[in-house]
Amino acid sequence: MNNLGPVIFILTIFLFSCFLNWYTFQGFKTLFQSWESNRPRLILMATYWLVFGGITLWIIFTFFRISREGQISTDSQKVLNLFLTVTVTQITIILFLFGEDIYRAVSSGISYLRGKADVDASHLPDRRKFISQVAFAVAVIPFSGFVYGILKGKYNFKVIRQTIYFKDLPEAFDGFTITQLSDIHAGSFKDYKAVQRGIDLAAGQGSDLFVFTGDLVNHKAEEIEPMLEGFSKIKAPYGQFSILGNHDYGDYVSWPSKEAKERNFENLKKQHERLGYRLLLDEHVVLEKDGQKITLLGVENWGVGFHAKGDLEKALNNTSPQDFKILLSHDPSHWDEEVKNNPKNIHLTLSGHTHGMQFGIETPIVKWSPAQYRYPNWAGLAEQAGRFLYVNRGFGFHAFSGRVGIWPEITVLELKKG
Repeated sequence: MNNLGPVIFILTIFLFSCFLNWYTFQGFKTLFQSWESNRPRLILMATYWLVFGGITLWIIFTFFRISREGQISTDSQKVLNLFLTVTVTQITIILFLFGEDIYRAVSSGISYLRGKADVDASHLPDRRKFISQVAFAVAVIPFSGFVYGILKGKYNFKVIRQTIYFKDLPEAFDGFTITQLSDIHAGSFKDYKAVQRGIDLAAGQGSDLFVFTGDLVNHKAEEIEPMLEGFSKIKAPYGQFSILGNHDYGDYVSWPSKEAKERNFENLKKQHERLGYRLLLDEHVVLEKDGQKITLLGVENWGVGFHAKGDLEKALNNTSPQDFKILLSHDPSHWDEEVKNNPKNIHLTLSGHTHGMQFGIETPIVKWSPAQYRYPNWAGLAEQAGRFLYVNRGFGFHAFSGRVGIWPEITVLELKKG
């Protein structure tokens, strides 16, 4: 079954791409159906299939290579960018064509039921050129969005501020601020000057505490080295603390030996030290201000469908339900499964992991991303019975080398008593 899995996946992608190409072609050829000369029309149609057929074969070959190599290379990343851009653009076009097809089918059916002698129930009215023109014109919007997201959007760092109120927050920590970064995925970055702008933005927030919630790298500890100096300049009066994410264990790359993988993991932990981050491994520290205390906990990765390595009870050892507690846990599914109903009362959990799928729509009215079909809490603040979860949208990117509508995030949280 394990051997069949990649084959079934690749075959599914191939058939899906062929369907999208065929359906989009139905609208494409309508744009030129009124041309008197057949030759230019045939040339355009042949060009369409050469281009999109070639893209489909390139995509399938790349997915096959990824399944064999077990990791996404820079070249593979470019193909994934192309696949998503083309797919979303074509789906936009097809939504218009499908709507027209429903109308055509209904109109034909009504005419047939009315008994019109000249109507063949199996024959649909011709497509209207205007609908195809609208479909292709509207499709320019997602196409342009993806082009921007790939070229610029992945470095469009945004500071998102959130104030959270707690009745039992110690008075001394009223107004206490936390800057959170998550999912740096250092191996994906190529434009280090653009990254530095994001680092400077994070460092400039001047928060009381800095936390990083996992996925420092894609695969290997060495990926962060070009940016060690930059990220190490983020400082906070009450310290810099970090945890591990699912990518930090080196599970998504082939290693020559078990020992090589273990050496990489030990090196990764040293990288946190070189960054000036205190790596919390199923443990907690106490932060004190004006004689009052809050407890900061950090666990190894724990996620549904990923590592369930973190030990929350170990991190909670020697704490009480009355202590004000903040938990760093990479995967937000941990909050749903183990944290929000924990009898030791964890007030605030800070997570990342989802990236908001790096694609979606966030407006005051609409908030949507494919991430919501996998994670009930995929970005921003969630609350249950006075216990809060904040999910950071990620600083970096992975696989899809871009961001569309879900921008890289620097979170600034302010704790208030009330």
